[in-house]
Amino acid sequence: MPQPARASETPIRLYDGDAESLIRADQFPDRVSLLPGAGGKLSSGQRLRILWGQDMLRDILDGRYRTVVCGVNDQDNSHGIIAQLCELVSTSQWSSRSVTSYAKLFQESVAVHAAHDREPYVLKFDLDSVLILALLRPRGRDHFTLDDLSRGFVTVNKMLADRRDRLPVCTVSFLNARANKLVMGGSGAGAGTEPSFENVLKTMYHSGFRGDVYTSPAMWRFGNVGVFPSYPFPEGVERMRDGSS
Repeated sequence: MPQPARASETPIRLYDGDAESLIRADQFPDRVSLLPGAGGKLSSGQRLRILWGQDMLRDILDGRYRTVVCGVNDQDNSHGIIAQLCELVSTSQWSSRSVTSYAKLFQESVAVHAAHDREPYVLKFDLDSVLILALLRPRGRDHFTLDDLSRGFVTVNKMLADRRDRLPVCTVSFLNARANKLVMGGSGAGAGTEPSFENVLKTMYHSGFRGDVYTSPAMWRFGNVGVFPSYPFPEGVERMRDGSS
């Protein structure tokens, strides 16, 4: 008498009908190959969650986050995500123009009263349904550096500490940005180019941040490279990089 199939042998269907044969991954240029994240002991506050392929604006409008981290500058924010949020959040009293005006006023005040303070500053924009913590781009520059990102996220982490009313929180990756570019600082190899996503995650993580990180749309086109759903990455990545089996 044949034995019933074990649960592990039960075939899993993803779609109804013939959709599985029609929706072949290699037919779509915008895709990623998601690998299992790191295992081990379960504990809270030990990872950054990476959102691949999710729509950040829709998630924010759906009320999934209470706080958003992004960049802001004192010149023009009309092409930044902060402008989109100000326009889309129905309870917002901010606009891209008023955001820029406030950032400029803040920069001018700092130049007079705290010229020797270390940048960047983090500005708060309360849209009622969501709070924006915006890293202010250093005065006279058209970009952020990883050092700016590190200091900014240290401040962000302090602003989130013991404030459960500001959680959950998410952030942009700061990569492939139109309004506030992120580049490697210094004068060595790679200076002036964008850092790797891993370098950005490492900077955020070591600054104490433990929220969600949204990838930019351009990062969804790496179907030939395995990606992970969280950071730190599994230890095997470092072993492979070092040449170990």
